[in-house]
Amino acid sequence: MKYKRILLKLSGEALMGDRQYGIDPKRLAEYAEEIKLIHDKGVEIAIVIGGGNIFRGVAGASNGMDRVQGDYMGMLATVINGMALQGALEDAGMPTRLQTALKIEAIAEPYIKRRAVRHLEKRRIVIFGAGTGNPYFTTDTAAVLRGVEVNADVILKGTRVDGIYTADPEKDTTAVKYDTLTFEDVISKGLNVMDTTAFTLSQENELPIIVFDMNKKGNLVKVCEGELVGTTVNV
Repeated sequence: MKYKRILLKLSGEALMGDRQYGIDPKRLAEYAEEIKLIHDKGVEIAIVIGGGNIFRGVAGASNGMDRVQGDYMGMLATVINGMALQGALEDAGMPTRLQTALKIEAIAEPYIKRRAVRHLEKRRIVIFGAGTGNPYFTTDTAAVLRGVEVNADVILKGTRVDGIYTADPEKDTTAVKYDTLTFEDVISKGLNVMDTTAFTLSQENELPIIVFDMNKKGNLVKVCEGELVGTTVNV
């Protein structure tokens, strides 16, 4: 496998499947199946998952809610998603640990970097919940931060689109897909890969990002094997 240790970033919306909100057990099982394929091949896996299927702090703020309060609610939504994914992974026979940036000891370990690395070395899948533990930071930023902290080889951003395009392919049929980009290319072309804080952190630490379609069967294994799937952003 090309990558020994990965940080997989999943959006909360991805867990909805065909539903309008919430969690689709069928989609969870599909993701667990894909993750098991790379786990069985020896890849060390850390996961950060969003909470947009349950609650978005930004959306709450736009409706008059206090932004900080809304962001904390969003963090708790990521913990719910993390617990759901943990259950699906364990049902598929994989050992897991859920670590959260907010202390919720009844259901998860507090995030401790050394402990997280040790879990990965023992081939446990580590799910990081509650974002960074701070308001005003997205789960994209949490994903890159945790990726840097645990010395991941790459950030794998699993989406419903098969890479980065010149425009939104769901809105513009003439959009063209990029196979590879540099960090400078992304900035100069004004492409939307991750939020600015997450992207800058990745760039500063020379941590490559691969954006790919997580919903296509076999894609995760192909990415970890080094096949050109999706779009790779590198130095």
